[in-house]
Order: sequence, then structure tokens, then C-alpha cells
Amino acid sequence: QVQLVESGGGSVQAGGSLRLSCAASGFSFSSYCMGWFRQVPGKEREGVATISSGGRTSYADSVKGRFTIYQDNAKSTLYLQMNSLKPEDTAMYYCAAQRPFCALSPRWTVYWGQGTRVTVSS
Repeated sequence: QVQLVESGGGSVQAGGSLRLSCAASGFSFSSYCMGWFRQVPGKEREGVATISSGGRTSYADSVKGRFTIYQDNAKSTLYLQMNSLKPEDTAMYYCAAQRPFCALSPRWTVYWGQGTRVTVSS
């Protein structure tokens, strides 16, 4: 049974930091591209960051230099370190496993987590 369980969301003031975690189970974590996506009501889900099975990372322009994606294969856990948060980062954040391609588009996602909410106040 595949599970992606996010944690670490919450409320923070602008300029603050949060670290999201995604605990994966039920599939070969290290052989998938993993990513973080986010969505606000009324808008499409957008890619935030991805990390390929080979460790290559990709970021949305809006988060470059502020967010860092990384993973611990021994723990089957994906992370997103978010610094210098802005009110426009407010969204539901989803963990995703992608195959066969790795992209900031949700098209290649085969597994989704349930989401964790991030709220940034000004």
C-alpha cells in the first residue's frame, strides 16, 4: 500500500522558515522522481520543486534561492526547506512521486500525498 504522508506545515510570518517532510512507504522511494507541488483554491496545482532519482533538482522560478528540496533515501523521506517565506507562498503543499519523467508539471505524478497547509502572514 503506497503512502505519502506530509507534515511540517503551519502558520508563519513573512520572512520566516518552515521545513516540510514527506514520509514515503509502499514503493521504491529512491527509484522515483520526488517533488513538491502546491495549490490554492481556484487555481491549478503547480510544481514547486523536484528531485530526480539521480539527485538532480529543479525549482519553480518563484522559489529559487529560497526553497531547497532534498531527500534521505535511508529514511524514505522527502524534505522541503522553505526560507524567506512570502504571503504568496500560502497554499496546500503536496508531496508527489513521479514516473517515468521528472518535471514541475503534475502530469507525471503517479502518487500524491494528502497535503499539508502553509500559511504566511504579512
